Amino acid sequence: MTEKIKILMIDDHPMIIEGYQNTLQFTKKESQELLINIANNCDEAVAFMDKSVRDERPYDMLFIDISLPPSSDGRMNSGEDLAEYARKVLPDAKIVILTMFNESFRIHNIIKNINPEGFLIKSDLTSSELASAFQAVLNNPPFYSGTVNSHIRKTISSDIVIDEKNRKILHLLSQGIKTKNLATHLDMSLSAVEKRKKQLKELFSVEDGQDETLLNEARKKGFV
Repeated sequence: MTEKIKILMIDDHPMIIEGYQNTLQFTKKESQELLINIANNCDEAVAFMDKSVRDERPYDMLFIDISLPPSSDGRMNSGEDLAEYARKVLPDAKIVILTMFNESFRIHNIIKNINPEGFLIKSDLTSSELASAFQAVLNNPPFYSGTVNSHIRKTISSDIVIDEKNRKILHLLSQGIKTKNLATHLDMSLSAVEKRKKQLKELFSVEDGQDETLLNEARKKGFV
């Protein structure tokens, strides 16, 4: 019996989408028939999702690139927003996130906010890994690529626990944001930021007080 699998692929680079599509069509099982729609931006993706709900033939799986231009109404600013929308309107659909981002902060946030059935870093991606991810997500999710698993293992094996604000401080410091400007990004007072940085340096046993030393230690533990 043929298993029809309805898929929405969302990426603003047509050649990348074509590669994904060809890989899945060439590697699918004989019993599988893939019905693939393609969206190149947030507006097209939302329209496809809404139509699938109206037609009572919702998508089984969505491949969502994180780096997408904002929607015309400004409600969607990235693939993350799109994935959160998909979770609401297509609760049974399996979501596969694809991204070039490999920083721990972004990976942590995506897993926390979206909890995707598949999470692939594009620099890890090969045709065989995409084919494996597709079958695994269909039958036995989740499937995370090597870089994602590495970050998860590091943070799980660490005995250091930090909250979301402190994670963001580390992320902003790693992006080259100066301490005096952190307060603006975090909606906190400068004294509160300084207090949190002091706590972080104690947690990571930074003895020389340098931000770069803090970042190096945080990287080793998978927090940056």
